Amino acid sequence: MEYSPILHNLHVVPSSHVKNKLFVFCIMLSLWVYMIYCCVGYCSTVPNLTYRSVNRHENDSEIDNQDSSVGASRDLLNNENDLDSRGDEWDEIRGEAKALDDNAMSGFLNESESKKLPQAIIIGVKKGGTRALLEFLRLHPDIRAVGAEPHFFDRNYDKGLEWYRELMPKSSEGQLTMEKTPSYYVTKEVPERIYTMSKDTKLIVVVRDPVTRAISDYTQTRSKKPDIPSFESLTFKNISAGLIDTTWSAVQIGMYAKHLERWLQYFPTEQLLFVSGERLISDPAGEIARVQDFLGLRRVVTEKHFHFNPAKGFPCLKRPEGNSKPHCLGKTKGRTHPNIDSEVVQRLRDFYKPYNRQFYRMTGHDFGWD
Repeated sequence: MEYSPILHNLHVVPSSHVKNKLFVFCIMLSLWVYMIYCCVGYCSTVPNLTYRSVNRHENDSEIDNQDSSVGASRDLLNNENDLDSRGDEWDEIRGEAKALDDNAMSGFLNESESKKLPQAIIIGVKKGGTRALLEFLRLHPDIRAVGAEPHFFDRNYDKGLEWYRELMPKSSEGQLTMEKTPSYYVTKEVPERIYTMSKDTKLIVVVRDPVTRAISDYTQTRSKKPDIPSFESLTFKNISAGLIDTTWSAVQIGMYAKHLERWLQYFPTEQLLFVSGERLISDPAGEIARVQDFLGLRRVVTEKHFHFNPAKGFPCLKRPEGNSKPHCLGKTKGRTHPNIDSEVVQRLRDFYKPYNRQFYRMTGHDFGWD
């Protein structure tokens, strides 16, 4: 066979010049991938700010709307739930941004992580200790929870489940996704809506003495609106007759049994856990142990994670290892309550007594408020 230069050129091994070009191309490609990854890691913090900005705008437009709770609510608090949830706004943004940065590489490499609808929700109650409970639970490695209150089932339901899902943090297989919105417990449409999403959703309610809760509610409002009427005048329809005004949300929320009746139309008692707000302060490790058991999680968060702050009056979080300074909830927590006329307090206690006893029977737990 004759020698053919053409055939020889077809089988020639790539020259060193071509190899060098391929090597440079691979390096450039790697650099571009790294730059894209860095941009994704940086931009992942933006939705927190954007969502809060949009949420604040929407909440401002809803100032005149009232909660859809039992009966018409004469609610001078307007959207105080939102104000309370934003009390530690920038701390939360920084914390969530850091969490996103810490998890960016693992999320980039592990495509099994995804955003899921919550399997458990802290549904109430306002001023019961929901923020403390959420922060305690976020220490658990198997829990991923959104810090801000989505208000999906009471205010944003028309936006759809995919909008709701996008608010959730990414989680991997075996991790539990959670959120908390305290106004869910008293909003009449919410039980059916959560049931429609998933009838297996686990629900957590943080409750405390309804009289103390009402005063705390009022205290929060007064810190924002110093010129509001006195607690005493808001409590009664007619102070001389001693008739309690149940249309005031601060009073209405504490009628726990009345609200619970709606939830039990859709969910069995085994799917609801009632956490004592008082015990979250006096024995946080014990209450958190109950919550972890209820959620089917390992008891990772224990007494070694808590440090009681006598100045604040409630527990702060600490790292079990090292000597780092304990982390307390924001300055909006632990406000000093105003002095309320003792006769008004007693009349409120008498008013709540039948509701409390019914609540004890329904939950199978005596919270000792009477």
